[in-house]
Amino acid sequence: MTIEHRLAPTYAQARAELSAAAVRAGAGVTAFPHPSSGREGEELAIDVVTVGPDDADSVVVIVSGTHGVEGYAGSAIQRWWLDERAAALPAGVRVVIVHALNPVGFSWVRRVNEDNVDLNRNFVDWSQPPPANDGYGEIADLLVPADWSEESQATTTDALMEVAATVGMQRFQEMVTSGQYAHPTGIFHGGSGPVWSHRWVTERLPEIVGAARRLCILDLHTGLGPWGHGELISVDDIGSDAYRRGTAWWGAVQSTSGGESVSADLDGDWLSGIPALIPDAEATTIAIEYGTVDVITVLQSLRADAWLHAHGDSSSDAAAAAIRAQVRAAFVDDDPAWLATIIERFDDVSGAAISALAAG
Repeated sequence: MTIEHRLAPTYAQARAELSAAAVRAGAGVTAFPHPSSGREGEELAIDVVTVGPDDADSVVVIVSGTHGVEGYAGSAIQRWWLDERAAALPAGVRVVIVHALNPVGFSWVRRVNEDNVDLNRNFVDWSQPPPANDGYGEIADLLVPADWSEESQATTTDALMEVAATVGMQRFQEMVTSGQYAHPTGIFHGGSGPVWSHRWVTERLPEIVGAARRLCILDLHTGLGPWGHGELISVDDIGSDAYRRGTAWWGAVQSTSGGESVSADLDGDWLSGIPALIPDAEATTIAIEYGTVDVITVLQSLRADAWLHAHGDSSSDAAAAAIRAQVRAAFVDDDPAWLATIIERFDDVSGAAISALAAG
């Protein structure tokens, strides 16, 4: 049977197609419903598909939709794997697919969740005050102005580019994207406490992984880097055992802590917490970042989305639809060649991890 691999147009269709792929692979789906409803009134959930023995010593977890809209690409990759690779999974390895870690953002075509929180900035130690980002505060009103007219967009964009020219692009990226906790209607907001998806990871992921001795997590992202290229981003320190395993498996791995990556070093990213959350497993974690368009186009889409939900009329079909389309275009390329390129990269990365784990 020939399966068409493409990007689903909606969350609801992506979810239905994932379920169908699981059936074809002979795997069941466990749904963890979200309390919110989707853009079309549909049920939202984190769906978990498991392939391989429950008592496997090695587990690979493939995650989509940590950043909502990025789930369109991640979901397509997960469906492809179920159709094309699940049947050849070697003995002793279990693959767990976590579909739509942030289902609200997935459905509403937003990067953030129901609280305007960037899930990958939410995993800080909430028993302590969250990290300060004074640099973001200096440009917060430029990033998300109260007015989003053409004139305001041009003026604030020019002002932001002046800041970038003054401080340098690396510092500017840190100011904007590393995470901020003082501007809840802004972009890259880390929240004020653990959000629903954060609590799900904390409560459910250890039991899903079970007693595995070796763990690999592949977290699928889009929006940074050259078109179609999948940079392998590690949050581990250069020289750590986890980083060395990553380079042994995949070759080039870029560390955020070492300043090598297209991503800034982040506060509150969820992969950093895995060793403490699942301490009995040898964990190797990687974010795969697939490039789409240039970084300024991506930033403009996030600014527009934040403005819409902070100051605009998100119930206006015309305005909301235009901005949703802008956000989707920044994080997903519907060109079949882009999907083929990112799938090929994923096949190499996931295949290398599974082979390494199967070899013990």
